[in-house]
Amino acid sequence: MSTKKDARQLEAAKGLASELATKLNLNASLRLWDGSLTPLGDNVTGPFVLSIAGPGVIGSLLRRPTLDNFIRHYVDKGIDFSGGMIVDLSSQLNRGGRSVKLKGREALKLAAKLVPFLLARGDDAFEDQGFEGEITGRSRKTTDNKDFIQFHYDLSNEFYALFLDPEMVYSCAYYTDWQNDIAQAQTDKLEMICRKLRLKPGERLLDIGCGWGGLICHAAKAYGVTAHGITLSQAQLDYAREKVKRLGLEEKVTFELKDYSAMSGRFDKIASIGMYEHIGLKSIPTYMQKMRSLLSEDGLFLNHAIARRAPRKGWLKKRLRPEQRAIAKYIFPGGELDDIGRSIVAMERAGFEIQDVEAWRMHYARTCKLWCERLTAERERAISYVGEEKYRIWVLYLAGVSLAFSRGTARIFQTLVSKSAKGPPALPPTRADLYR
Repeated sequence: MSTKKDARQLEAAKGLASELATKLNLNASLRLWDGSLTPLGDNVTGPFVLSIAGPGVIGSLLRRPTLDNFIRHYVDKGIDFSGGMIVDLSSQLNRGGRSVKLKGREALKLAAKLVPFLLARGDDAFEDQGFEGEITGRSRKTTDNKDFIQFHYDLSNEFYALFLDPEMVYSCAYYTDWQNDIAQAQTDKLEMICRKLRLKPGERLLDIGCGWGGLICHAAKAYGVTAHGITLSQAQLDYAREKVKRLGLEEKVTFELKDYSAMSGRFDKIASIGMYEHIGLKSIPTYMQKMRSLLSEDGLFLNHAIARRAPRKGWLKKRLRPEQRAIAKYIFPGGELDDIGRSIVAMERAGFEIQDVEAWRMHYARTCKLWCERLTAERERAISYVGEEKYRIWVLYLAGVSLAFSRGTARIFQTLVSKSAKGPPALPPTRADLYR
């Protein structure tokens, strides 16, 4: 039975939606718990709908206005989406770099509409799919790395296959044409890495954090190298070894379950693609020294890594931003992002000479958008592999990462280095060979 309190809350929610509509002007609508629809823009023609299950959801978010609480309500379906993909809403939010900024009277007006929800009670979101342990990795031990990696990568090979390309390449793709699909872009990425490393037949290639083996299998087939990959994911290792047998590359390609810190030997070329983010900021100097010790005197090392913007100060002690903490808890425990300036400093201090740095920010924005679309299209199968809660977290994560790269709050770089030497590096005089 409806009460005056219910009516006040519905009226306040509709007023709140109208205020946001004037700021965001989205081609989307808001469905409230009574089934009513409120447009979130001036000319809503699309089917996309954001739903709120009850006033208690708004009350919970007011009492605990954190990204983690939002994610929990989304996982529990207190907040939901229909009529499209989350990544479509992300694209709308990114038009012109828009954001909601309220000051003075506008802020007071909005606050007044929230008053009816301050004491609104409902079921607090309780489902927790996060990592059970210290998520930042700042006090990590080497043995923690395996737990961090397996939480993310041992989720399900079948799950990852739903949205990755046929080669199971799980890092930023490379678009020679923005219309290319994910399979073409990942093939072009593998080829560009091999070209940057100037691979030659008979050379020894090491892939740090080799994933499902896409890069080194490509390098062995196309360039005739002998390749070795290391990973801390048992699921990836099993898949990669089966792939090598299937392709008949046993004489050229090997894998093992090993932390980079335990590696020994010398390699002509080293690739680290999307692994640098996992090692932790405090471990970077040790990591760079290790890479240098593994590289031959005239070798090349390619480091491919997501980066953050350079902080003004306190880079090591600074708190994680809400989105960083959410990603660390639900997706990548133990992950920390460096900025490109400090990465280069660490490389030079370890005895490397910087040869090339290339930004791929918009490439990753498109990659995550395509991944999100592909995963959304495989909703039922994804749920059968990992459960609905985990599926919903991943769709939200991929859409959010695409938005972050589109807006420039996240960056990604490929950095090619050689050992510092008095003579010239083993490179051609220009980049022309990369684009032949």
